[in-house]
This record gives sequence, structure tokens and C-alpha cells, in this order.
Amino acid sequence: MNKIPVMRPKLPVADQILPYLRYIDVGRTYSNGGPLVAELETRITRLLRSPAGGIVCTGSGTAALVCAILASSGRARAARPLAIVPGYTFIATASAVEQCGYRPYLVDVDEMSWMLDPERLIAHPLLDHVGVIVPVASFGKPPQQEAWRRFARRTGIPIVIDAAASFEACVASPEQAIGDIPIALSFHATKSFATGEGGAVVTSDIALADRARQAMNFGFYGARNSQMPSINGKMSEYHAAVGLASLDSLYERQAAFRAVADCYRRYFNDVTMADNFHGFPEVAGCYALYLCQTSAETTAVHTALERFGVDFRLWYGSGLHNHAYYKDVERDELPVTEDLARRLVGVPVACDLSASDVSRVVAAIADGVRRDKIMPSIVNSKNNAIVGYA
Repeated sequence: MNKIPVMRPKLPVADQILPYLRYIDVGRTYSNGGPLVAELETRITRLLRSPAGGIVCTGSGTAALVCAILASSGRARAARPLAIVPGYTFIATASAVEQCGYRPYLVDVDEMSWMLDPERLIAHPLLDHVGVIVPVASFGKPPQQEAWRRFARRTGIPIVIDAAASFEACVASPEQAIGDIPIALSFHATKSFATGEGGAVVTSDIALADRARQAMNFGFYGARNSQMPSINGKMSEYHAAVGLASLDSLYERQAAFRAVADCYRRYFNDVTMADNFHGFPEVAGCYALYLCQTSAETTAVHTALERFGVDFRLWYGSGLHNHAYYKDVERDELPVTEDLARRLVGVPVACDLSASDVSRVVAAIADGVRRDKIMPSIVNSKNNAIVGYA
């Protein structure tokens, strides 16, 4: 029995990329804001109905986040050394704020949205020491543009949204997702829209976008004179070529991810477990998530998935504070983060995942849930032996 991988990315094939590569061969521009990067930015601008100049493509999603932070709040200052980030996120969020000189401060997420709650955060006692807040649009959910705009107006604290996987949500509802609060997208190979490696800063604030462009190019803007904190975060023409080929088949790819998510829902519905599945369009197409009821059920599901030959992931690990490097980071209590991290399981997804593979994944989870229901021990009062499901 072949193991079903949790993630099997599929980028455009060589023949689809070839016309763009030939353009590179003729022009002999390979990086530094070449014509293919410019074309990619233009096409994304049209997709997101953004103002011209509001899309800045970068070499990675993390580079996009760093540049957006530098453009919004600059490097950390002594009076405001903290950056609030959610405890429940991928490590890149904390890494990016550190690259800008901030100390990450972890705050718990809301149990329903899995994201920071701006209304709850408004009363946080450390806001006077916070230089930037980086909410995360978890698993590609729509960025909460308006809610964070209100928060920024009330507090004066710059906001940058880590929307790494939210490209589909932005395309679906640009009027809600795009605004003056900058968002950082990832175009990594594992994302629903991918350039292989890459990302973008997206904002309706063109002056901020210009600063992000400057921040990703050694602080240069119009002259070789570094004028602000910066990195080398430029996207290459080769990655732009992959991105352009990806855009050529964007809607077919989205339809394929939707078909996989719908297939999961049908099979989960057959075993009356559909309410616990989270997939496209609720989250990005590159995620298929199952929320277990308890930690014990999660253990049983993990065991069943392994037995059925199904790979799985806890995409955000067990919370940022449980990574060795961040174990002593300053933080609030994180009960929701710890609970979600234990119970939310990433299961296989690919734009060409077969119905038979989906069936096997669902059968494995259903078996794990069934075993967990039977497992509660029967204690033999005579010898105190534990009898369980064998």
C-alpha cells in the first residue's frame, strides 16, 4: 500500500513555462525588477482590482512580511521593542519580526476564528510597548482588513497582516481583503498559487508599497543610495516565469482544489463527520483540515492515519512557544493555541488528489474516531486490569 503524502505540490510543467523562459533568454534580464516580474505584478493587480503600484513581488513570503514591516513601522525602537504575533501560526511570522529587530510577544487566538481578535487585543496592557502587530490570516482565511484598520486608528500601532496562504481569498473578495493595511502573501510551491518560491506585499497605500519596494532592494529607490532599513528580497525573472504560467491556468487549478474539498465533504458527510472538516473555500485550497473533538481522539486519529498509510501534519506545530528557539519568549497564557495545536490535523491535499485517496483518508479518520469512542477503559474491579479496544 503506497502512502498518501500530506502535500504533493503541482506547478506548471516545462512546456507551459517555456515561452516565458525564451523571453528571458532573449532579454537577458534575470533579476532586479525585470519585465516578467513587472508583468506578474500587473496581472495580479488586475486580479485583485488593486491600484497600480500596490503589488510588490518578493523573493519569498517571509521577505514580503519583512519588507511590509519595515515599510510600515521600520526597525524596532527602544521604547516599543515588542511585536505582537499569534501563538498559533507558522514559525515564519515570528522570524520575520525578529529580522526587523522586534521581540515577538505571543498572544492567544480566538477559538472560533483561529486568529487574533482585535476587539480583545485593544485592552492589552502592553500596547504602549508594541511597535507593530502581525495578525495571521490562518490557513488562508480572508484577511480582516476593516477590523484591523479600526484598531490601527484607535491605537496608532502599525499593522501588517501575514496572509501567506490567502491569495484565493483575496481574488474572491478583493474589496474586503485589500486595503491600506498591508498584507504579505506567500507564493511558495505548497501554496494554491505558486511561483516555486516567492511572495508579495499588497496594499492600496501606494506610498507604503513604494517603501516596501525600497526595503526589498537594499534601501535603493531611484538611485544607488541606501535610505532605509532593507534586505535583498527581490523576485527573480525565473520565479516570475513560473508565476505567469501559474496564472495562465489559475481558475482550472482553483476548480480542482474545490473538487477535492467537495469530495472530502461528501465522504465525511457519509460518516456524519462533515462538521469537523475545514477545506476550500473556508480555508485555502492547499489545506484540508480535520478538527478532532478531544486530545484522546486526536491520538486515535493519528494512529489510524498511520495504520492506513496516510501522511498528516500539524501545520502550525504545537504553538510557537513549543519550538526550542522560542520556548522562553514573552507571552500571554495560550490555552486556545495549545488546544487547537493538539486537535487540528492537516490531512492530504493536492489539486489532483484522487477520490479513492480521499476515501481512504476519511476511512482512516472515521476508524480513529470510532476506536476512540470504544476505547474508554472498562476497569475490572477484581484485578484493576484495563480492557480496551484491540
